Order: sequence, then C-alpha cells, then structure tokens
Amino acid sequence: MTSTSSAATPAPTRAPALADLTTLRLGGPAGRYLETTSDEELVAAVRSADDAGEPVLVLGGGSNVVVHDDGFPGLVVRDVRSGIEVEAADTCGGASIQVPAGTPWVDVVDRAVVEGWVGVEALAGIPGSTGATPVQNVGAYGQEVSGVVSTVRVWDRDESRVRTFTLGDLDFGYRSSVLKRSLRGPDGGPSRFAPTPRHVVLDVGFQLRLGTLSAPVAYAELARRLGVPVGGRAPLAEVRATVLELRGGKGMVLDPADPDTWSAGSFFTNPIVPAALADGLPEGAPRYPVRSARPERTTGPSLGAVDGSVVKTSAAWLIEHAGFGKGFGLPGPVGLSTKHALALTHRGGGSTAELLALARTVRDGVRDTYGVTLEPEPVLVGCTL
Repeated sequence: MTSTSSAATPAPTRAPALADLTTLRLGGPAGRYLETTSDEELVAAVRSADDAGEPVLVLGGGSNVVVHDDGFPGLVVRDVRSGIEVEAADTCGGASIQVPAGTPWVDVVDRAVVEGWVGVEALAGIPGSTGATPVQNVGAYGQEVSGVVSTVRVWDRDESRVRTFTLGDLDFGYRSSVLKRSLRGPDGGPSRFAPTPRHVVLDVGFQLRLGTLSAPVAYAELARRLGVPVGGRAPLAEVRATVLELRGGKGMVLDPADPDTWSAGSFFTNPIVPAALADGLPEGAPRYPVRSARPERTTGPSLGAVDGSVVKTSAAWLIEHAGFGKGFGLPGPVGLSTKHALALTHRGGGSTAELLALARTVRDGVRDTYGVTLEPEPVLVGCTL
C-alpha cells in the first residue's frame, strides 16, 4: 500500500443485526456498517471513525465475539478481501505467502495442504478470518500460528501509519500477542481502542516449510488417531482430515444444521496456573508444560518448555468436574454443547444476557470448586463477565 490519504471511504450499507454476522447468532444492530474491498478503504474507514471519535469494531468471520443485545453503537467494518499471494516456494527457503486479513482461514489451510506447505495442517476447520489468527495466536492440536507467521502489516491507530511487525515484534504468548494486549489499558480495563485492537491487521505473511509430511505431531489425541507417536509425522492431508474429524466430534466445525456448532468455539482459555495450585488439583486433572510461543522451527515438540513454575490445565476438564457436564443448561435457548463442555451454544431465541449468565455460572462454579478463575477467549463487545 503506497498511500492512504486519497482513499475514499466506501458507502455504508444497511446496518445488519450483528446476530447475522456472528457464529453465536447473537447481538443487536450496528450503528453503521461498511464492507471494504482494499486495504486503502479499510484504513480510510477506521481512520475516519477514529478522527470523529466513533467507536470501531473491525469484524472478521464473527467466530470469536460476543456482542451485547443492544448491538454496537459505532462503525462495524468488515474486510472482504480474499486471496493468497505466493511470493516464493522452493526447497531451499520454503513457501513465503502473503494473505489479506479478510481471507477465510480455512482457505489458507486447505491451500497449504494441497501445495505441500507444512505447519498449519493441524489448524484445519478453525472458523474466522486470517487477520484474526496472529492477534490471538490461534492454535489447536499442538500447533500455533506463531510457528509460521513471519510478518503482520497493520494500520497503527495511535500513530496513524502503516507498520510491519516481524515475528520478534509480535511477542506471542498462549492465545495472546502484542496486538491483542492493546485491547487492555494500563489499569487492566478496556483500552481506548477496544473492542478493536490498536493495530488493525491488513495482511499476514507466513513462512512454511515444504514437504508431504506434517510438522511433528505434538497432541497426544491426534497422534493416537493418526497411529504415530507423539513427535512423529503423517501425510498432510491425513492430518487435516483427522483434525476435522476430531473437531467435528466436538461440535467445533460450523454446521448450519447442528446447533451444537452455534458457538464462539472454546469460550474459556485453558488456564495457566502456578505449579503449586496445579499440585492441589485432583489427580486426574490434566497438566501440560507451558511452551514458548517463539519456536526455532515449525510448531511441534520443538517448542521449548518454559520453567516449571507454571502449568497449563484443561478448562473443559475443570468445567465438567465442577458439575457442568455436556448439555448443561439445555433445553433452554443457551447451554453447553452436548459434544464439548467448553463451548457455550445459542440454540435460537436467546439473548447475550442469557449466554453471559451461563458463562458466569460456569466460571464461578469452577472458581469455587478448584480456585481457578477461567478467562473468556472471545472478545466481549459492549458486555463483560
């Protein structure tokens, strides 16, 4: 992008209910709604709203947000660009690709498997846009995008300029990055940029190894299904298909006919707790080493473990063993998925207020039982726990 000063802001379209744009099918109307088809249009729309003091929500696939029943009073803008630019692909340097932020993430994974680009095959079936993946350091089944992201080009709302972050600049952590942390102010409350981060993602660069076999399989359940040891490899297409099968069995692949998938995915992150607290959990509670989000090579067991002062455990295990089993809250309009206790689902006819009440019940029950406070994974727009 060479200039943003002359880019015209696209004409607003009729403001939809945000329930129509989110996978939870919840949320009231947008104040204004725009769809942008170039990075110049996206920057112009965000900059114009910021200059006017208008709140901004940059919305991707709508799969990781919970929106207030009253909606959002400001500008909702969706980047509808899509595509994958291959900058290089050779056995020496691997594949270097650039992806516009609006591109559906599933398109990137599917293309990677077909082309033999290694490092995202275990991230199949994750809904949402590519621009959201580095913000949250999206991960599943032993892989995280931090293992393959090379650059992220953004519009910096504070400095009013386009910037490019390299891997080291992004300061990735578990479901976190410097981009996501800009949603919080110095006092821990929402920053002045929320509910959109300070840095609006324009496109993401990825560096992937070439090959027919996957990255080392780091997730035990996936390894068992594939018939390989942890740290082993399997054909890319087989890993993708097995991950989709696993996710589908947990209601984590979007299906308009299956209300178990009408969710924001995992509602709570797996908690990272002090080792002393983990020692006090029941014997059956999962305990995983906390690994660095700055791998030296493609994601897998090569990720180095941090010191043993903290331990990651399973939010789903804590929820179920605190008395909130699959299907808790049903047959009401909101309830836990019948396939996975970590997904809060909306079956239609419900409200965000009801969903958040369920989330509080679960969070407080886990805290009272185990002393662990679960943190929500989705972005909460106009509402809080």
